[in-house]
Amino acid sequence: MATFPVVNMEKLNGDERSATMELIEDACANWGFFEFMDRVEKLTKEHYRKSMEARFKEMVASKGLDAVQSEIEDLDWESTFFLRHLPVSNISEIPDLKDEYRKVMKEFAGKLELLAEKLLDLLCENLGLEKGYLKKAFYGSKGPTFGTKVSNYPPCPKPDLIKGLRAHTDAGGIILLFQDDKVSGLQLLKDGDWVDVPPMRHSIVINIGDQLEVITNGKYKSVMHRVIAQTDGARMSLASFYNPGSDAVIYPAPALVENKESKDLYPKFVFEDYMKLYAGVKFQAKEPRFEAFKNLETPANLGPIATA
Repeated sequence: MATFPVVNMEKLNGDERSATMELIEDACANWGFFEFMDRVEKLTKEHYRKSMEARFKEMVASKGLDAVQSEIEDLDWESTFFLRHLPVSNISEIPDLKDEYRKVMKEFAGKLELLAEKLLDLLCENLGLEKGYLKKAFYGSKGPTFGTKVSNYPPCPKPDLIKGLRAHTDAGGIILLFQDDKVSGLQLLKDGDWVDVPPMRHSIVINIGDQLEVITNGKYKSVMHRVIAQTDGARMSLASFYNPGSDAVIYPAPALVENKESKDLYPKFVFEDYMKLYAGVKFQAKEPRFEAFKNLETPANLGPIATA
C-alpha cells in the first residue's frame, strides 16, 4: 500500500531544498496532494454547533436520511457555506458569523492567498516555467478568484449508504485544505485504490485542480477524491480554492507541449465556461469535460457557475 506524501515547507529554506522540491514534484505528479503546517479550527466548530447543527438535523429528519435502506446517490452528508475572498469579499454578508470569526477568516484567507501564490511559483520551478507563469495564466482581466468552502461532516448513522462528499475532481486551480486533526474521512484515488489522507495536527492538504492539469498539459493531474462519513465524531474542513479569474483563457503552457500529439491532449477555454459545465457534471469523470471543449468552437451558455 502506498504512503501519503508529507512535505515540511520549512525545509525549502535549508540544505534539504532539493529533496523537498523532489517530494513536491512527486506529490503533484503522482498524488495531487501534500501537507504542511498551519492551523485554524476553534471558531469554525463553534459556529457549526451554534448556527448550523440544528438546521442540519432538521434537514436529515425531513428527508428521513437517518433511516435510509438503500444508497443515496444525489446528496452529501455535509453542512456547508461558502466565503468569497477575491475578487470581492462576501464575508460581511454571511449571516450568523461572529465578528471575531469574520476577522479570523479574513486574516486566514490573506495568509492562504500568499501561500497559494508561493506554491504556484514552486510548481513553475519544478515544471521549468518562468517564475510567475501560473499566476499570470490565472489572472484574466481582474485577477484570480479565491474562496473557501467551510464544511462540517456530522456523525452519520448510515455511512455505507451516504457519502460525506461524493467522488469528484476539483475544477479549479490549486486548493488548500485545512482538515480536522482528529476525525478522518478524506480519501483519494490512487492506482485504482482509495487511500486515506490521515488527519494531521497543524496541517494543510494541497490539491491540484483540473485547470492545473490543463495548463501543465497533463504533467500534473487533478485527483479523484471523496469524503467518507463517520458514525462517530464530527469532521471539519476548510477548502480554499485559488482559481483563475472568470475570464482567464486556459490552455496548455506552450513550453510543456512537446509535439503535435501532446498539443491535442487538452482544449483551450474560458474558465467561467468550464465552471458552468462543471456545475452540472461535478460528480462525473473529468475527461468528458475536456472533450466537450475540444468539440466547441464557441463555448455555449451552459448555466450557473459552480463555486468549487
